[in-house]
Amino acid sequence: MHHERLARFSRERLDGRPVPEDVQTLLVTQWEGRTDFTSLLGLVFLGEGEVHLLLDTSYLNEDELADPEMQAINAAAMEMAQYVKLVAKGGKGWIGYWLHPGEPADPSWPLIELGTEFTFRRLNDLTLAEGVVAECASRQEELDTHIAFAQLAAELAQMGLLLGAQERDVPREAFMEELIEAEREKRGLH
Repeated sequence: MHHERLARFSRERLDGRPVPEDVQTLLVTQWEGRTDFTSLLGLVFLGEGEVHLLLDTSYLNEDELADPEMQAINAAAMEMAQYVKLVAKGGKGWIGYWLHPGEPADPSWPLIELGTEFTFRRLNDLTLAEGVVAECASRQEELDTHIAFAQLAAELAQMGLLLGAQERDVPREAFMEELIEAEREKRGLH
């Protein structure tokens, strides 16, 4: 029923790579208007045609777009968007995968969160659902993070989404800074 829509999501958000199983489950519930996962996790998947955050310059005026420094930043962001595959908004920003061609071809892609001002933060989990649950658990002040994670995982399991956990290492701001510096050099901004 949702095969074509998942295929479009795959092409638009993941460059045609398979949509991970947990994301498929969460996407379908969002498309069906079910709010159980959304209200529990505070996660909203990006819609068709929504501009990638790193490519969005709609907030800049003409002078800002003409500024050589801003052009360097935008060019670096465009290159970075090739590797940062954002799929949803939730937590403290946008969540997605780090898919750099120099990384091992692993079916469980490293998770990252992109905040404002090009801040990247790794999510130390194997799946997107685990990363979001870990973020939600860390914000529950009345409970120990491990207990909160276990409770949220149990609620998700009752809804049909099982979790595991594994720490991952993800490159962050350093690579973006390298891209900006390279673009500055190309434009003679040093």
